[in-house]
Amino acid sequence: MDVLIHLLVGLHIIGIAALLGGFLTQMKAMGRGTARFVPAMLHGALTMLVTGAVLIGLNQADDQSVDNVKMGVKLALLIVILGLVYVKRDDEKVDKPLFGLVGLLTVANIFIAVLWT
Repeated sequence: MDVLIHLLVGLHIIGIAALLGGFLTQMKAMGRGTARFVPAMLHGALTMLVTGAVLIGLNQADDQSVDNVKMGVKLALLIVILGLVYVKRDDEKVDKPLFGLVGLLTVANIFIAVLWT
């Protein structure tokens, strides 16, 4: 069970890397006002959602404690991110505040995961 959990944590990290990496690659375009949500951002967010849900289930099945409030906050942020990226995925450009919000929520999700104990 531990190997499976560690494998899913790795996939979860790959998902956040795709989401944040997609955001960071568009930073220069955001300055010009031509930033767009790239497919890596959508796929990263979906990977995070699926692996996160499976990780919670596996941890609970393994009788490990799960901070449900923390997971709820992280899920809420991820749903907002996923909703914005999904709805605007085909737009040629995304407004700076909206694009910046996705980056801010992504970074907030990372810091919640790392600092909330």
